[in-house]
Amino acid sequence: MIIIASLTATGLTACGENRGKSAPRVNGNQVVIDIGGGTAEIDTTTLAVSAIAAGHRLDLSAPAVGDLGSAGTVTVDDDAAQWRYPDRGLTVTATARDGRLRMTVHSDRDQQLAWPVTGGDPTSEALQLPRGEGLSLPVRDPFWNGPGTGLVGEPIAMTSGLTMPFWGYRLAGRGVSYLVPTDIGSSLTVHSDNGRLLASAAHDFDARADTRRYTVTFALTDDSPVAAAKDYRDWLQRHGEFRSLQDKIDENPAITRLLGAFHAYLWGDGRDPDTVRHMLELGLSRMWLGYDADEHPLSAAAVQAAKDSGYLAGPYDSWANAQDPATADNPSSVWPGLYPDGCVRRSDGTPETGFGGRGCYLSSEVLEQNPQLYRDRYTRMTGNGADTYFLDVDAAGEFFDDFGTGHPMNQRQDRENRLARLRWLADDRKQVLGSESAGAWAAPALAFDHGAQTPVSDLLWTLQRDRETWGGYAPARAPGVYFKPVDLPAAAVTAMFDPAYRVPLYETALHDSIINLDRWELSYYKLPQQRTMRALTAILYNTPLNFVLDRATLDAHGAEMARLQQFFAPLHQAVGTRAMTDFRRLTDDHLVQRSVFGDGALVVTANFGTRDYDGLPGGCVDARLQGEPTPRRLCPAQ
Repeated sequence: MIIIASLTATGLTACGENRGKSAPRVNGNQVVIDIGGGTAEIDTTTLAVSAIAAGHRLDLSAPAVGDLGSAGTVTVDDDAAQWRYPDRGLTVTATARDGRLRMTVHSDRDQQLAWPVTGGDPTSEALQLPRGEGLSLPVRDPFWNGPGTGLVGEPIAMTSGLTMPFWGYRLAGRGVSYLVPTDIGSSLTVHSDNGRLLASAAHDFDARADTRRYTVTFALTDDSPVAAAKDYRDWLQRHGEFRSLQDKIDENPAITRLLGAFHAYLWGDGRDPDTVRHMLELGLSRMWLGYDADEHPLSAAAVQAAKDSGYLAGPYDSWANAQDPATADNPSSVWPGLYPDGCVRRSDGTPETGFGGRGCYLSSEVLEQNPQLYRDRYTRMTGNGADTYFLDVDAAGEFFDDFGTGHPMNQRQDRENRLARLRWLADDRKQVLGSESAGAWAAPALAFDHGAQTPVSDLLWTLQRDRETWGGYAPARAPGVYFKPVDLPAAAVTAMFDPAYRVPLYETALHDSIINLDRWELSYYKLPQQRTMRALTAILYNTPLNFVLDRATLDAHGAEMARLQQFFAPLHQAVGTRAMTDFRRLTDDHLVQRSVFGDGALVVTANFGTRDYDGLPGGCVDARLQGEPTPRRLCPAQ
């Protein structure tokens, strides 16, 4: 396994300084490597990592958890240092690349390594965590150190629990970013230690899983609350793993219809052609319209009405669940000839139970062996002329090891299979493609996602299981689970929607690559108490709102939707393909925030508080496009 620790110089050194290779030096049990912004030191007896920056020592990682055994002799070859822990079968390589310290650990056996252990530096102030869009958590915050957040103590899989495989800390006047390119098999656990938030990574070395190599990078950064995301964006671009939204538009011009559009899922009479046409009459100039893959899809006439209005319309489908065709409760779970033999099988031979305890997870390897099955499904689903497609689950990062006879696969193969079919939809079929809670690894294949903006807490899943409060799946034309307004418990509001903690890590890294929204079951009108916050966030982050609609909802709220969309549309059309280049919090309570897109093409200031700030009332947002003499103002609650 290879562990790579990399320290970048974001905000600490001039552009280009210390960006190339640097020969390591050995000083006793210390390996010393020059990096951007300072010097990294690795204790070979423990794997503790520190840095000297501007005359200050920073603790970047405590020793690895557990006994490593005696370290072998350090050898230096050109620009890399290497040593072994024979008792553990671990070989470590340390080098500097692009201003970062990169360490690589290889294991010759199946085992786990818990490292790095971060946040122990006494100057640590805040933990940056890409949970959904992103969080910045003061390390001594009583709420986040408490038991009711669904965060502390449980390992977070880097492929599914985080939207991007990094985390960061803000220290006194600077920061540090930790990046794990080898995300499969890796996890992060947040601990509360004497009232302070620590974050420790772990990696499972497994030959069958092809995870015998582990890479971690550390980067010295500035003290911005989004510095770790800037470092990750730089890493993506340097490694050829970033694909811009403009490049996607150049290959499929239909994607331009997403710029300025709000998104909505249609139910009941919301799917009538007349209702679709009424949206344009209300002033909704651009919309993405989705519908569940049930017995009543959008008709060809309704799809045509959407196209005539300049909208996109298409199905919400899933290729990840299978049920017995005789008893299946959803058409998308029916795969002729694949149940139960096509189920993902655990090592004991039992099937991996599917969504909500129904059926099983369908092996992506089975579909990869029989691609005509999903291609035929696609043909049926788009027979009405649909020009956009939402494929549930595939981008969310929940991968499986499959021990099924005839279709064995590991999680790496599962991801490759999902990427292949996403690319088939986007590149071969030219669909405007979306998926659920897209991890950064899937962003190059997608135009949009629903869910990666939401920093989901376990508190939400607990609430959703209370059907009396949250709503059930009846009536079919307007299920309460989507339409019934709900007031969230205070802890869930804090964990998911408190603007004092939320920061745009995802937008900083990927705004000009993929259009990011909240989860579809958390539609704008589902959570009435969060409407103002979510509207301000949409303008501040330059991201669309997501709705669930029938005719009654449209009649009740259509005018408000149109007002919000008409404010949002010109801003998103102007900079939806541009990077978020700056984000900062302007007040000590973090409730006044500013974002910048492009080279000042759009500057947005949002006041989430109740007091005026420099003439901007609480609950309002100002947005100034380059060249405009005065900003546009939106106060959603008025």
